Amino acid sequence: MTAARVRSGGRPTLEEVAARAGVGRGTVSRVINGSPRVSAHTREAVEAAVAALGYVPNRAARALAANRTDALALVVPESESRFFAEPYFSDIVRGVGAALADTEMQLLLTLVGSDRERRRLAQYLAAHRVDGVLLVSVHADDPLPDLLEQLGMPAVMNGRRSAAESLPSVDSDNFEGARGAVEHLVARGRRTIATLTGRLDVHAAQSRLDGYRRAVQDAGLEADERLIAPADFSEKGGAQAMRELLARRPDVDAVFAASDVMAAGARQVLGEAGRRVPDDVSLVGFDDSVVARHMTPALTSVRQPIEEMGRTMTRVLLDMISGRSTDRAQIVLPTELVVRDSS
Repeated sequence: MTAARVRSGGRPTLEEVAARAGVGRGTVSRVINGSPRVSAHTREAVEAAVAALGYVPNRAARALAANRTDALALVVPESESRFFAEPYFSDIVRGVGAALADTEMQLLLTLVGSDRERRRLAQYLAAHRVDGVLLVSVHADDPLPDLLEQLGMPAVMNGRRSAAESLPSVDSDNFEGARGAVEHLVARGRRTIATLTGRLDVHAAQSRLDGYRRAVQDAGLEADERLIAPADFSEKGGAQAMRELLARRPDVDAVFAASDVMAAGARQVLGEAGRRVPDDVSLVGFDDSVVARHMTPALTSVRQPIEEMGRTMTRVLLDMISGRSTDRAQIVLPTELVVRDSS
Protein backbone atom coordinates (compact mmCIF):
# COMPACT_ATOMS: atom_id res chain seq x y z
CA MET A 1 0.00 0.00 0.00
CA THR A 2 1.35 3.48 -0.91
CA ALA A 3 1.98 6.30 1.58
CA ALA A 4 -0.71 8.36 -0.11
CA ARG A 5 -3.21 5.56 0.38
CA VAL A 6 -2.33 5.32 4.09
CA ARG A 7 -2.85 9.07 4.59
CA SER A 8 -6.29 9.02 2.98
CA GLY A 9 -7.42 6.18 5.26
CA GLY A 10 -9.61 4.70 2.47
CA ARG A 11 -10.18 5.01 -1.26
CA PRO A 12 -7.59 7.26 -2.93
CA THR A 13 -8.55 10.82 -3.82
CA LEU A 14 -8.04 12.97 -6.90
CA GLU A 15 -5.52 15.05 -4.94
CA GLU A 16 -3.45 11.95 -4.13
CA VAL A 17 -3.34 10.98 -7.81
CA ALA A 18 -2.23 14.53 -8.68
CA ALA A 19 0.53 14.47 -6.04
CA ARG A 20 1.87 11.12 -7.24
CA ALA A 21 1.82 12.21 -10.89
CA GLY A 22 3.38 15.59 -10.08
CA VAL A 23 0.56 17.57 -11.72
CA GLY A 24 -2.38 19.70 -10.64
CA ARG A 25 -5.81 18.41 -9.68
CA GLY A 26 -7.35 19.94 -12.81
CA THR A 27 -4.92 18.08 -15.03
CA VAL A 28 -5.92 14.76 -13.47
CA SER A 29 -9.58 15.62 -14.00
CA ARG A 30 -8.96 16.40 -17.67
CA VAL A 31 -7.16 13.07 -18.20
CA ILE A 32 -9.93 11.09 -16.51
CA ASN A 33 -12.61 12.83 -18.55
CA GLY A 34 -10.76 12.23 -21.83
CA SER A 35 -9.85 15.83 -22.62
CA PRO A 36 -7.47 16.20 -25.59
CA ARG A 37 -5.83 19.22 -23.92
CA VAL A 38 -3.19 17.08 -22.18
CA SER A 39 0.25 16.06 -23.49
CA ALA A 40 0.99 12.38 -24.05
CA HIS A 41 3.72 12.47 -21.38
CA THR A 42 1.39 13.98 -18.77
CA ARG A 43 -1.39 11.56 -19.67
CA GLU A 44 0.94 8.58 -19.16
CA ALA A 45 2.05 9.93 -15.77
CA VAL A 46 -1.53 10.39 -14.58
CA GLU A 47 -2.63 6.99 -15.86
CA ALA A 48 0.30 5.36 -14.10
CA ALA A 49 -0.65 7.11 -10.84
CA VAL A 50 -4.29 6.02 -11.24
CA ALA A 51 -3.19 2.40 -11.74
CA ALA A 52 -0.73 2.45 -8.84
CA LEU A 53 -3.22 3.91 -6.37
CA GLY A 54 -6.25 1.98 -7.62
CA TYR A 55 -8.16 5.24 -8.04
CA VAL A 56 -11.81 4.88 -9.14
CA PRO A 57 -13.56 8.07 -10.37
CA ASN A 58 -16.62 9.10 -8.43
CA ARG A 59 -19.35 8.73 -11.07
CA ALA A 60 -21.92 10.61 -9.03
CA ALA A 61 -19.65 13.63 -8.62
CA ARG A 62 -18.71 13.59 -12.30
CA ALA A 63 -22.35 13.41 -13.34
CA LEU A 64 -23.26 16.27 -10.99
CA ALA A 65 -20.46 18.43 -12.36
CA ALA A 66 -21.60 17.78 -15.91
CA ASN A 67 -25.26 18.34 -14.99
CA ARG A 68 -25.94 14.70 -15.85
CA THR A 69 -27.59 11.81 -14.04
CA ASP A 70 -26.07 8.97 -16.11
CA ALA A 71 -29.53 7.40 -16.25
CA LEU A 72 -32.12 6.78 -18.97
CA ALA A 73 -35.81 6.01 -18.57
CA LEU A 74 -37.51 3.36 -20.69
CA VAL A 75 -41.17 4.33 -20.50
CA VAL A 76 -43.91 1.92 -21.60
CA PRO A 77 -47.46 3.35 -21.39
CA GLU A 78 -49.05 -0.06 -20.80
CA SER A 79 -50.27 -2.15 -17.90
CA GLU A 80 -48.05 -4.72 -16.20
CA SER A 81 -50.21 -7.55 -17.51
CA ARG A 82 -49.66 -6.56 -21.15
CA PHE A 83 -45.97 -5.77 -20.66
CA PHE A 84 -45.18 -9.22 -19.25
CA ALA A 85 -47.52 -11.11 -21.61
CA GLU A 86 -46.06 -9.87 -24.90
CA PRO A 87 -42.59 -10.97 -26.04
CA TYR A 88 -42.25 -7.70 -28.00
CA PHE A 89 -41.44 -5.69 -24.89
CA SER A 90 -38.82 -8.08 -23.55
CA ASP A 91 -37.08 -8.02 -26.94
CA ILE A 92 -37.03 -4.20 -26.89
CA VAL A 93 -35.55 -4.24 -23.37
CA ARG A 94 -32.92 -6.75 -24.50
CA GLY A 95 -31.89 -4.46 -27.36
CA VAL A 96 -31.71 -1.40 -25.12
CA GLY A 97 -29.63 -3.31 -22.59
CA ALA A 98 -27.21 -4.45 -25.29
CA ALA A 99 -26.69 -0.86 -26.46
CA LEU A 100 -25.99 0.29 -22.89
CA ALA A 101 -23.70 -2.61 -21.98
CA ASP A 102 -20.48 -0.71 -22.71
CA THR A 103 -21.63 2.57 -21.18
CA GLU A 104 -21.99 3.83 -17.61
CA MET A 105 -25.68 4.59 -18.11
CA GLN A 106 -28.26 3.07 -15.78
CA LEU A 107 -31.70 2.08 -17.12
CA LEU A 108 -34.94 2.88 -15.32
CA LEU A 109 -37.94 0.87 -16.54
CA THR A 110 -41.27 2.63 -15.95
CA LEU A 111 -44.72 1.25 -16.78
CA VAL A 112 -47.43 3.87 -17.07
CA GLY A 113 -50.82 2.17 -17.00
CA SER A 114 -52.96 4.84 -15.31
CA ASP A 115 -53.41 8.61 -15.11
CA ARG A 116 -51.96 8.58 -11.59
CA GLU A 117 -48.80 6.84 -12.80
CA ARG A 118 -48.57 9.29 -15.70
CA ARG A 119 -48.75 12.29 -13.35
CA ARG A 120 -46.11 10.79 -11.08
CA LEU A 121 -43.82 10.18 -14.06
CA ALA A 122 -44.35 13.75 -15.28
CA GLN A 123 -43.18 15.08 -11.91
CA TYR A 124 -40.15 12.78 -11.98
CA LEU A 125 -39.16 13.87 -15.48
CA ALA A 126 -39.75 17.55 -14.69
CA ALA A 127 -37.11 17.22 -11.95
CA HIS A 128 -34.65 16.05 -14.67
CA ARG A 129 -33.72 12.90 -12.79
CA VAL A 130 -32.79 11.18 -16.05
CA ASP A 131 -30.76 12.35 -19.05
CA GLY A 132 -33.18 11.06 -21.66
CA VAL A 133 -36.25 8.93 -22.35
CA LEU A 134 -37.03 5.96 -24.59
CA LEU A 135 -40.77 5.73 -25.28
CA VAL A 136 -42.32 2.43 -26.36
CA SER A 137 -45.91 1.67 -27.46
CA VAL A 138 -47.18 5.24 -27.51
CA HIS A 139 -50.82 5.87 -28.40
CA ALA A 140 -51.95 8.79 -30.58
CA ASP A 141 -53.48 10.75 -27.70
CA ASP A 142 -50.69 10.15 -25.17
CA PRO A 143 -49.52 13.49 -23.67
CA LEU A 144 -46.06 12.20 -22.71
CA PRO A 145 -44.26 13.06 -25.99
CA ASP A 146 -45.52 16.66 -25.84
CA LEU A 147 -44.47 16.90 -22.19
CA LEU A 148 -40.96 15.74 -23.07
CA GLU A 149 -40.71 18.38 -25.79
CA GLN A 150 -41.87 21.08 -23.36
CA LEU A 151 -39.24 19.97 -20.83
CA GLY A 152 -36.51 19.92 -23.47
CA MET A 153 -35.82 16.31 -22.49
CA PRO A 154 -33.98 14.25 -25.14
CA ALA A 155 -36.36 11.46 -26.20
CA VAL A 156 -36.69 8.79 -28.88
CA MET A 157 -39.86 6.87 -29.65
CA ASN A 158 -40.34 3.27 -30.72
CA GLY A 159 -42.89 3.85 -33.43
CA ARG A 160 -44.69 7.09 -34.16
CA ARG A 161 -47.95 8.75 -33.13
CA SER A 162 -48.63 9.65 -36.77
CA ALA A 163 -46.92 10.07 -40.11
CA ALA A 164 -46.14 13.66 -39.04
CA GLU A 165 -44.23 12.68 -35.87
CA SER A 166 -42.02 15.50 -34.51
CA LEU A 167 -39.92 13.46 -32.05
CA PRO A 168 -37.12 11.18 -33.29
CA SER A 169 -38.39 7.64 -33.77
CA VAL A 170 -37.31 4.14 -34.74
CA ASP A 171 -39.87 1.81 -36.28
CA SER A 172 -40.20 -1.19 -38.56
CA ASP A 173 -41.85 -1.02 -41.99
CA ASN A 174 -45.32 -1.99 -40.78
CA PHE A 175 -47.07 -1.12 -44.05
CA GLU A 176 -44.83 -3.22 -46.29
CA GLY A 177 -44.72 -6.04 -43.76
CA ALA A 178 -48.50 -6.32 -43.73
CA ARG A 179 -48.78 -5.96 -47.49
CA GLY A 180 -46.23 -8.74 -48.02
CA ALA A 181 -48.12 -11.02 -45.62
CA VAL A 182 -51.39 -10.60 -47.50
CA GLU A 183 -49.67 -10.96 -50.89
CA HIS A 184 -48.30 -14.29 -49.61
CA LEU A 185 -51.83 -15.44 -48.74
CA VAL A 186 -53.09 -14.38 -52.18
CA ALA A 187 -50.27 -16.35 -53.81
CA ARG A 188 -51.41 -19.39 -51.82
CA GLY A 189 -54.80 -19.12 -53.53
CA ARG A 190 -56.72 -17.56 -50.63
CA ARG A 191 -59.54 -15.22 -51.63
CA THR A 192 -61.51 -14.33 -48.49
CA ILE A 193 -58.73 -12.81 -46.42
CA ALA A 194 -59.52 -11.19 -43.10
CA THR A 195 -57.39 -9.21 -40.66
CA LEU A 196 -57.32 -8.83 -36.88
CA THR A 197 -56.03 -5.35 -36.12
CA GLY A 198 -54.24 -3.94 -33.11
CA ARG A 199 -55.51 -0.81 -31.36
CA LEU A 200 -55.90 1.69 -34.17
CA ASP A 201 -54.78 4.62 -32.00
CA VAL A 202 -51.31 3.05 -32.32
CA HIS A 203 -49.69 4.13 -35.59
CA ALA A 204 -48.13 0.70 -36.21
CA ALA A 205 -51.56 -0.97 -36.06
CA GLN A 206 -53.04 1.55 -38.49
CA SER A 207 -50.09 1.10 -40.85
CA ARG A 208 -50.56 -2.69 -40.82
CA LEU A 209 -54.24 -2.24 -41.61
CA ASP A 210 -53.34 0.12 -44.47
CA GLY A 211 -50.90 -2.48 -45.82
CA TYR A 212 -53.62 -5.15 -45.66
CA ARG A 213 -56.06 -2.92 -47.53
CA ARG A 214 -53.52 -2.09 -50.23
CA ALA A 215 -52.73 -5.77 -50.87
CA VAL A 216 -56.42 -6.70 -51.03
CA GLN A 217 -57.04 -3.87 -53.47
CA ASP A 218 -54.04 -4.72 -55.64
CA ALA A 219 -55.18 -8.36 -55.83
CA GLY A 220 -58.67 -7.31 -56.96
CA LEU A 221 -60.27 -9.06 -53.97
CA GLU A 222 -63.46 -8.15 -52.16
CA ALA A 223 -62.92 -5.12 -49.90
CA ASP A 224 -65.48 -6.08 -47.23
CA GLU A 225 -65.23 -4.14 -43.96
CA ARG A 226 -66.75 -7.19 -42.23
CA LEU A 227 -63.39 -8.92 -42.85
CA ILE A 228 -61.68 -6.35 -40.61
CA ALA A 229 -61.91 -7.24 -36.91
CA PRO A 230 -60.50 -4.64 -34.47
CA ALA A 231 -58.62 -6.04 -31.45
CA ASP A 232 -55.94 -4.87 -29.01
CA PHE A 233 -52.73 -6.90 -29.64
CA SER A 234 -53.60 -9.32 -26.79
CA GLU A 235 -54.34 -13.05 -27.02
CA LYS A 236 -57.75 -12.55 -25.45
CA GLY A 237 -58.51 -9.73 -27.87
CA GLY A 238 -57.42 -11.85 -30.82
CA ALA A 239 -59.68 -14.69 -29.74
CA GLN A 240 -62.69 -12.40 -29.31
CA ALA A 241 -62.08 -10.73 -32.67
CA MET A 242 -61.83 -14.15 -34.35
CA ARG A 243 -65.18 -15.22 -32.87
CA GLU A 244 -66.83 -12.07 -34.18
CA LEU A 245 -65.21 -12.54 -37.55
CA LEU A 246 -66.45 -16.12 -37.93
CA ALA A 247 -69.94 -15.02 -36.99
CA ARG A 248 -69.92 -12.36 -39.71
CA ARG A 249 -67.98 -14.19 -42.41
CA PRO A 250 -67.89 -17.96 -41.79
CA ASP A 251 -66.48 -18.38 -45.31
CA VAL A 252 -63.14 -16.75 -44.38
CA ASP A 253 -60.20 -18.78 -45.72
CA ALA A 254 -57.24 -16.74 -44.45
CA VAL A 255 -56.43 -14.43 -41.55
CA PHE A 256 -53.65 -11.89 -41.16
CA ALA A 257 -53.28 -11.06 -37.46
CA ALA A 258 -51.37 -7.86 -36.58
CA SER A 259 -49.40 -9.68 -33.87
CA ASP A 260 -48.34 -13.25 -33.08
CA VAL A 261 -50.10 -13.08 -29.74
CA MET A 262 -53.42 -12.27 -31.44
CA ALA A 263 -52.77 -15.05 -33.95
CA ALA A 264 -52.45 -17.48 -31.03
CA GLY A 265 -55.87 -16.40 -29.77
CA ALA A 266 -57.31 -16.78 -33.27
CA ARG A 267 -55.77 -20.24 -33.65
CA GLN A 268 -57.54 -21.43 -30.50
CA VAL A 269 -60.94 -20.17 -31.69
CA LEU A 270 -60.49 -21.68 -35.15
CA GLY A 271 -59.75 -25.04 -33.54
CA GLU A 272 -62.84 -24.80 -31.35
CA ALA A 273 -64.90 -24.05 -34.48
CA GLY A 274 -63.52 -27.11 -36.27
CA ARG A 275 -61.55 -25.01 -38.77
CA ARG A 276 -58.16 -26.57 -39.54
CA VAL A 277 -55.01 -24.46 -40.00
CA PRO A 278 -53.85 -24.26 -42.74
CA ASP A 279 -56.21 -26.63 -44.60
CA ASP A 280 -59.36 -24.58 -44.06
CA VAL A 281 -57.88 -21.24 -42.94
CA SER A 282 -54.35 -19.98 -43.51
CA LEU A 283 -52.98 -17.90 -40.64
CA VAL A 284 -50.21 -15.28 -40.58
CA GLY A 285 -48.98 -13.20 -37.63
CA PHE A 286 -46.65 -10.26 -37.10
CA ASP A 287 -43.47 -9.99 -34.95
CA ASP A 288 -41.94 -13.46 -35.50
CA SER A 289 -41.76 -13.88 -31.74
CA VAL A 290 -41.21 -17.05 -29.72
CA VAL A 291 -45.00 -17.51 -29.89
CA ALA A 292 -44.79 -18.04 -33.66
CA ARG A 293 -42.16 -20.74 -33.40
CA HIS A 294 -43.95 -22.67 -30.64
CA MET A 295 -47.46 -22.69 -32.10
CA THR A 296 -48.90 -25.82 -33.69
CA PRO A 297 -48.71 -25.60 -36.61
CA ALA A 298 -45.75 -23.22 -36.54
CA LEU A 299 -46.91 -19.73 -37.44
CA THR A 300 -45.95 -17.85 -40.57
CA SER A 301 -45.08 -14.36 -39.35
CA VAL A 302 -43.66 -11.01 -40.38
CA ARG A 303 -40.30 -10.65 -38.69
CA GLN A 304 -39.54 -7.18 -37.45
CA PRO A 305 -36.08 -6.52 -35.96
CA ILE A 306 -37.31 -5.77 -32.45
CA GLU A 307 -33.96 -6.03 -30.63
CA GLU A 308 -32.31 -3.94 -33.33
CA MET A 309 -35.01 -1.29 -32.85
CA GLY A 310 -34.14 -1.19 -29.15
CA ARG A 311 -30.42 -0.87 -29.92
CA THR A 312 -30.97 1.79 -32.57
CA MET A 313 -33.28 3.86 -30.35
CA THR A 314 -30.67 3.83 -27.61
CA ARG A 315 -27.81 4.81 -29.90
CA VAL A 316 -29.84 7.72 -31.29
CA LEU A 317 -30.70 8.89 -27.77
CA LEU A 318 -27.10 8.65 -26.55
CA ASP A 319 -25.99 10.72 -29.54
CA MET A 320 -28.59 13.36 -28.67
CA ILE A 321 -27.52 13.49 -25.03
CA SER A 322 -23.84 13.80 -25.91
CA GLY A 323 -24.50 16.48 -28.50
CA ARG A 324 -23.13 14.33 -31.33
CA SER A 325 -26.44 14.64 -33.18
CA THR A 326 -29.35 17.07 -33.21
CA ASP A 327 -31.22 15.40 -36.09
CA ARG A 328 -34.83 14.38 -35.48
CA ALA A 329 -34.35 11.10 -37.28
CA GLN A 330 -37.32 8.99 -38.39
CA ILE A 331 -35.65 5.59 -38.89
CA VAL A 332 -37.62 2.74 -40.50
CA LEU A 333 -36.10 -0.76 -40.43
CA PRO A 334 -37.10 -3.46 -42.96
CA THR A 335 -39.31 -6.46 -42.21
CA GLU A 336 -39.17 -10.01 -43.58
CA LEU A 337 -41.86 -12.66 -44.01
CA VAL A 338 -40.90 -15.97 -42.39
CA VAL A 339 -43.02 -18.72 -43.95
CA ARG A 340 -43.96 -21.70 -41.78
CA ASP A 341 -46.65 -24.39 -41.72
CA SER A 342 -49.67 -22.21 -40.82
CA SER A 343 -49.92 -20.81 -44.34
